Amino acid sequence: MNKVKTKMIIRFILLFGTLVSMYFIPWPLIKARLAALPNTAQEQVDKAADYGFDGIIVYVDNKENEPKFYTSGYKNRESKTPTDPNSLFKIASVGKLYTALAITKLAYQDRISLDKTLDYYFPELTGRIENMDKITVRMLVQHRSGIPDYTRFNDYWSHPKETDKERLELVLDKPAHFKPNKKFKYSNTNYLLLSKIIEKITGEVKFNFIQKEILEPLNLKNTYGSIKDVNLDDVMSGYYVGYEFDLKADDNGLMLATAEDLGAFIRALNNGSVFKNKEEQTLYESLYKYEHTGMIPGFQTIAKYHEDIDTVIIQFTNTTNFNGYNWSLSEIMYKRILRIIKKEN
Repeated sequence: MNKVKTKMIIRFILLFGTLVSMYFIPWPLIKARLAALPNTAQEQVDKAADYGFDGIIVYVDNKENEPKFYTSGYKNRESKTPTDPNSLFKIASVGKLYTALAITKLAYQDRISLDKTLDYYFPELTGRIENMDKITVRMLVQHRSGIPDYTRFNDYWSHPKETDKERLELVLDKPAHFKPNKKFKYSNTNYLLLSKIIEKITGEVKFNFIQKEILEPLNLKNTYGSIKDVNLDDVMSGYYVGYEFDLKADDNGLMLATAEDLGAFIRALNNGSVFKNKEEQTLYESLYKYEHTGMIPGFQTIAKYHEDIDTVIIQFTNTTNFNGYNWSLSEIMYKRILRIIKKEN
């Protein structure tokens, strides 16, 4: 083969490789990141449809000003109902903040020992969870148990379970990911077990304790423990790309809240007003964090406090695609809104 042919083949291979690599470049993310930053948060929120979201709610609470809402898109796309800032929304894993706080309060009241092991609280499960004689309540809160995540089994979100018993069954008798307290690995099973511990100790459903100890003192009246406890008309619809049906009626066993209620909770968590005293707050700080995100089919939540501008921002988006860019686009949306708000401050 002469040198000319060899060069042509090499050029063709390089060109082909370039074209293939360009196919895999996440162009929607690049476009969203490089777009000029709008002057106002509302202008940014108005781009939600360009990001692939059916609807969006953003709540901004700067302590020096009245809270503001920014919305665009649809609460329900079938009926073309505009997004309502007061809609209830499934907050997914953000609910772990409430569970971690409930555990903190029970520990502060000496009703739960953070260093007692799983076999103490669940003798009926002996032998069915690996290392349960070494996994403590503290490790569950901090995602350091090694217990597998039930949402990682059997294509879970295509066939979600309706009860905690069914969810737990997915991980019983499965090997641990690692020895207790050796690593961090996020697992929804940890918080399922914590919920069960709360119920065993209090003798009531977890949300009742959360309501009495957290929500009522903060006067939060638009936070609920289950889709069964609300009027479906008050809930923002949720959609999964490629699936035509509304997902809001699915019972995921998760909390719901308005953006305003969630924002008030995040502020109270960060300014310490949700705690009885500094000692209880210090105990919580040793266990968990002060912000969270969450995603389930149809619902994405970002809930954070930004100390440098003393501002809470809550963002709800109601379109998901686990195989697409929806979550990354929701984070880009959030960061751009934050940049705009910081410029205004």
